[in-house]
Amino acid sequence: MSSESDSQSPARPTEAVSLSVNGEERSATVEPRLKLSDFLREECGQRGVRVGCEHGVCGACTVLVDGEAVKSCLRYAVQVDGCDVTTVEGLTEEGDLHPIQEAFHQEHALQCGFCTSGFVLATKELLDREPDPDRETIEKGLADNICRCTGYQNIYDAVDRAAADLADAPNEDRPGGATDPGAGGGGDN
Repeated sequence: MSSESDSQSPARPTEAVSLSVNGEERSATVEPRLKLSDFLREECGQRGVRVGCEHGVCGACTVLVDGEAVKSCLRYAVQVDGCDVTTVEGLTEEGDLHPIQEAFHQEHALQCGFCTSGFVLATKELLDREPDPDRETIEKGLADNICRCTGYQNIYDAVDRAAADLADAPNEDRPGGATDPGAGGGGDN
């Protein structure tokens, strides 16, 4: 025999989380086990965050947390409480592609597109850290991301192009430039 109390499962624990997603403050009450990738997709509508392997191997779920590329399938939403998260949607300004996104387009550095957002954000972190990388640095910087379509050559060419385009951009558009929030110790990219 089962009683009524046996049929009711205990309430699952929840925690409040507040973070900035692409410059917009977001707060929610979530289960501590909610992955950051699921929070960004379901709670914030950031569908550019892809969920591939869910083991941190493919890099499709890569986002920037306080300027650092992380696999959002390996982080819980509660672990980024108080952080600044950037998804691929956060790179565009007023509908214009970011120079990295434009370089990926111009160099045909995508085919199916599933991995592209992860590569774009890994590239952003790489170029913020190393604005003029050589090919070996590019290959190492993107080694945590997998593409099964392109063979990587066009992706590496896109990073070269993005680095050149960003170097030619007005100072305020470059990493560390005058209007970059990371410039002058004023915050994270």
